[in-house]
Parts: sequence; C-alpha cells; structure tokens
Amino acid sequence: MKNIPTLYEWVGGNETLENLTKVFYDKVLHDDLLEPVFKNMSEAHTKHVAHFIAEVFGGPPLYTQVDDGSHAKMVAHHVGKLLNEEQRQRWIALLLQSADELQLADDPEFRSALVAYLEWGSRIAVINSKLTDNPLQQDAPMPRWGWGVPGGPYIPEE
Repeated sequence: MKNIPTLYEWVGGNETLENLTKVFYDKVLHDDLLEPVFKNMSEAHTKHVAHFIAEVFGGPPLYTQVDDGSHAKMVAHHVGKLLNEEQRQRWIALLLQSADELQLADDPEFRSALVAYLEWGSRIAVINSKLTDNPLQQDAPMPRWGWGVPGGPYIPEE
C-alpha cells in the first residue's frame, strides 16, 4: 500500500494556503460583485480562512486551536449574508484563478478534490446565508476532506 499524502501535504502546507488566500482575497476586494460582501473583513480573515482550509485538508488544527475557530463559527460568518449563485460562482472562479497563478498542484486528482470541496463548501455557504440562525451546534465537528474517488495524487509510473 502506498503512502498517500493529505491534501494539506500535497498542496504545500500552511504557507502555500496563506499565500493562496492572500492573493485570492486581494482579487475579491477588487471585484465589483464580491467586494461589497467582503469589504469589512478583518485583517486576520485571510489567515483564518487559510487555517480553516488547512485543517479541513488534514493539516494541523490551527483554526480551532490557535484562531479559536470552529465549524459552527465558520458557518456563523455566512448566516444572514444572502449570498447568491452568481457570487458563489465568481468566488470559486477567483479562487481557482489564484491557485493557477500561484502554480498550486495541478494534477487532476488534486484539482478534482479541490473543486469538489469548493463546490460543496460554497453551496453550503449560500444555503446558510439565507438563514437567520446558525444551524450548527457549537461542538459540531470540523469537516474533513480527502482525495475522494481518485484515492490519491497522480504519480505517473516510471
């Protein structure tokens, strides 16, 4: 059985994810559709999102243990925002554009797992944005995301 890295390891760890969210949110703040949603985000927002993704992708629990975050707290940030499908699609497009610019792993297995996570998470964010109360209990577990159907990264046989 081969040693399968976590998505966190494969993407390049925390530094890579922090760079990704920094580049991404810079695009968001210059985007006419998304800027109104994010214009009041805290200075620490990009780092917190990187830490959340890192933890979900199998990395260290920086979001829950250092940033004092939780899955319920992440969901709470979306409640009442009234996000729409156009915003969701732009959010994904800008994030994937940022991943390409930073030359994140581009093997089909990783990108499949990344896109699946973004689709899942952004659709849940839109659903929760229409609510007035957080649907999660404070002790709800953090989501965990893996390779899915491919089962690991593409490594050509030599």
